[in-house]
Amino acid sequence: MEEHTRLRKNERQQHVLNIVSAGNVGSQDQIVEMLAKHGFAATQASVSRDLDELEITKVNGRYVRVANAAAGMPYGNIFIGTAGDSLTVVKCGAGLASALAVKIDAANLDGIVGTIAGDDTIFIAVTGKSVQKRVNRGLRELFDV
Repeated sequence: MEEHTRLRKNERQQHVLNIVSAGNVGSQDQIVEMLAKHGFAATQASVSRDLDELEITKVNGRYVRVANAAAGMPYGNIFIGTAGDSLTVVKCGAGLASALAVKIDAANLDGIVGTIAGDDTIFIAVTGKSVQKRVNRGLRELFDV
């Protein structure tokens, strides 16, 4: 493969990674359109090959990179924060919140009343502000973050 062509492919694939990481992309045609906005003339077939090479797959109607699981990050990057005095919010990889919530529920952390999982976000109701920091610390230990 010619050096310029290989560099251009690598640059296009980096844009594909950025597009998938940044949002809710549900079709290869969307990726083709977004690449065109960045100056890449890509076909659906080339995007399909890029997705395979980058280990990106469709989960719950959205494209996500599954390479994180192979790298020891089965739930993607995890962020743990608070929303008020009795609500903890956990962000994770796209399509992985339900699996993460099951693990949280199974851990039986004292102070958790319940969990609600969306696609990449989990709301965790805690008994109050006095236990919220302890719960968050327990979650960080559980997921090594």
